[in-house]
Amino acid sequence: MWVNKLGVTLLLLVASGSQYVQSQQAKVLCYYDAANFLIEGLGKVSLADLDTALPFCTHLVYGYAAIDVETNKAVSRQPNLDLDTGKGNYRTATQLKGKYPSLKVLLGLGGYKFSEPSIKYLTLLESGAARITFINSVYSLLKTYGFDGVDLEWQFPMNKPKKVRSTLGGVWHGFKKVFSGDSVLDEKAEEHREEFTALLRELKNAFRSDGYQLGITVLPHVNSSIFMDIPAIINYLDFVNIAAYDQQTPARNKKEADHAAPLYELSDRVPGNNVDGQVRLWLTNNAPASKLIVSIPTFGRGWKMNADSGITGVPPLAADGPSDPGSQTQTEGFYSWSEVCAMLPNPSNTALKGAEAPLRRVGDPTKRFGSYAFRLPDSNGEHGVWVSYEDPETAGNKAGYVKAKTLGGIAINDLSYDDFRGSCAGEKFPILRAAKYRL
Repeated sequence: MWVNKLGVTLLLLVASGSQYVQSQQAKVLCYYDAANFLIEGLGKVSLADLDTALPFCTHLVYGYAAIDVETNKAVSRQPNLDLDTGKGNYRTATQLKGKYPSLKVLLGLGGYKFSEPSIKYLTLLESGAARITFINSVYSLLKTYGFDGVDLEWQFPMNKPKKVRSTLGGVWHGFKKVFSGDSVLDEKAEEHREEFTALLRELKNAFRSDGYQLGITVLPHVNSSIFMDIPAIINYLDFVNIAAYDQQTPARNKKEADHAAPLYELSDRVPGNNVDGQVRLWLTNNAPASKLIVSIPTFGRGWKMNADSGITGVPPLAADGPSDPGSQTQTEGFYSWSEVCAMLPNPSNTALKGAEAPLRRVGDPTKRFGSYAFRLPDSNGEHGVWVSYEDPETAGNKAGYVKAKTLGGIAINDLSYDDFRGSCAGEKFPILRAAKYRL
């Protein structure tokens, strides 16, 4: 009888195939930028505010450490907040493993929103001695504070912004770039590519005896094919987080509003500026699907609409710079999910007019591009806004894509911008929950 039961069990495992494997191993990387604790007002998010989220996470990535350009060491950006000599957040974060034993806590280094000069990251790569100093400092931070590894968000030069063009216009622009030479992001790209491989190899060797995890996040608009030798580095990495969001932002292109984090490629857009395009790039370069993580943003990007924007709201459309800041994040053209939710039609705003009037929501029935919402300008050309955003439904669609492709999991970036108070629908961290449930 025992043999028969075992046989049935094995048969079920074989029949379920990759879906069984993924359900057991899919990662949920939850990012937390501790700088959000320093915000005054409703945007302030502490480690204690994450308590409801952590049961859904396999990893907590606490960010962000930086590189000291004088010493080449990894250092805290906010020592008064992170270190034992200050508030002690590093140790508080890693001690969460006592409450959540299966949770891994990683140190995030680099970060996207800081836009540090890439030159100091490239200069560090060029020196073997500098790399050793950096590696020793990373190891020391992990060992001292009890982290389980590190996620590197290396600051390579980003591609220049590109407008959406007609086919003829795109061909002519590409022809001009061949002769203008402005497509060169880094004259020593080949050298830096090899040195980045060396850095990851040396880090992995330094981590081996302690079993520390090593992952990288490919930041938006960083061309992996230029700066990363994917077949060479993939064996040194436990995961690759593909941050395919912010493909269009008001900071990169003030005059053109468009989907910020599409799952698939839209027509007449820059090829590859979508989740599927980035995933396929790594898969075709022999990266195992099980190591690829898809990053899901918890925020939206907003532009001001003007008289040239049209009346349909269908992107891409003419815009006039970033929209006004929200009350929580206090950043032009940037909204947390709870801020977006408050701008969508609800019982408290349906009768409001002007700048307080709700936005018109346009969903994503194709499950390919994401949701957006807009409010047309008034007769004076004011109060118009267009926002591309992630919501629980589109986050679930991306998690469904990850499951269908048997990828390694998802990353939620950032827990601070999910609805951590449950102010929208009464449920805390709805984007994280919706994505987790679809894995």
